Amino acid sequence: MTDGKRRRRPADHVTDVLVLGAGPAGLVLGNILVDRGIDCVVLERAERTHVQTRARAGFLAANTVRVLSRHGLADGLHRHGQIHSTCEFRTEDGRFRLDYSGLGQGEPHTVYPQQNLVTDLLTRFLERGGQVRFGTRAEAVLEADGDRPEVTVREADGRQGRWRARYVAGCDGRHGAARRSLPAGTIRHHRDHGVTWLGLLAEAPPSLDAVGYAVHERGFAGHMARTSDVTRYYLQCERGTRADGWSEERIWDELELRMRAREYGSLRRGRVVQRSVVALESDVLEPLRHGALFLVGDAAGLISPSAAKGANLAVLEASILAQALIDDLAAGDPTGLDAYSSRCLSHIWRAQEFSHWMIGLLHGPSGTDGESLFHNSLRRSRLASLRTSRSQQDWFAEHYVGV
Repeated sequence: MTDGKRRRRPADHVTDVLVLGAGPAGLVLGNILVDRGIDCVVLERAERTHVQTRARAGFLAANTVRVLSRHGLADGLHRHGQIHSTCEFRTEDGRFRLDYSGLGQGEPHTVYPQQNLVTDLLTRFLERGGQVRFGTRAEAVLEADGDRPEVTVREADGRQGRWRARYVAGCDGRHGAARRSLPAGTIRHHRDHGVTWLGLLAEAPPSLDAVGYAVHERGFAGHMARTSDVTRYYLQCERGTRADGWSEERIWDELELRMRAREYGSLRRGRVVQRSVVALESDVLEPLRHGALFLVGDAAGLISPSAAKGANLAVLEASILAQALIDDLAAGDPTGLDAYSSRCLSHIWRAQEFSHWMIGLLHGPSGTDGESLFHNSLRRSRLASLRTSRSQQDWFAEHYVGV
């Protein structure tokens, strides 16, 4: 489909669709396109080993599993993924559990570490004949309003290069070239929720057979199983805390205190192998299309990890864009591309609303002034409704799993 007759400079590389970023969004998009015969190249600034080992979220929504299965991309998660359907809340008023797979739309999560999913997607993409340029940093997207935009890059050997494509998919995150290249007038919606988490990955078996959310006067603590011997934990901390600022002993003591281990059972401890500091914020751009440039995944909208929506939105947006590109390039129908931005933004804002609700549910002001006491009383009331109201539980389940 590449127009070989078009005059171009000798240094140009040409493809139909140029994908920036080899995360879940870029690799799902690339897989669907090459499977339908669309010429597609993925540029990734990191090396392959880093791409396949960087640990990220692991909770896949039912719709994500359906998308991956439909396109032959779910063999690994079906073999090794674990079905999770229960979450447990621990609060000053006791604990309660919700089997959300029996509520709302009746759908569970599948837990499958994102680095494993990325490895599966990359392997399948290469098997299908796809091309990934590792160690290639996209620097700018130029002429996005033209019929063949240009992407300037720095190659793995340090040389400057250029790519031209009919369309460019910016799947390269919030700090990537796609966002840096947006025209004036792009609307950015940003909110800092004023909450910071210490994100931890521990070589320790899960201590709960459920996702654990602990609400405590000292701050939030979270427990999320990854595998049979690895668990993700979160601890709310003060803004400005360094990732290495807490000793392992302090981390485990604080987790035990906030998760009320004395009342409900000790945690299984292990070596903390990864740490990060996560500032909870939301960030959405409008529109998601700028001529031939499309924003996908974190480049389109950043969402807090409070409700495990980021990777699921990325896969959904990639599948929507892939079908729209196929319709345009293979059948000359641009309808899907024209609707891409509005269609994806409806899903993004729905997820943002639920994430915002979860942040309010799990965190409260630490002060003793009247306003803090008021907001904490509202939070306790929301938790009480979630404990007792079937309609509230159905709403929670539908939005917790849905995208």
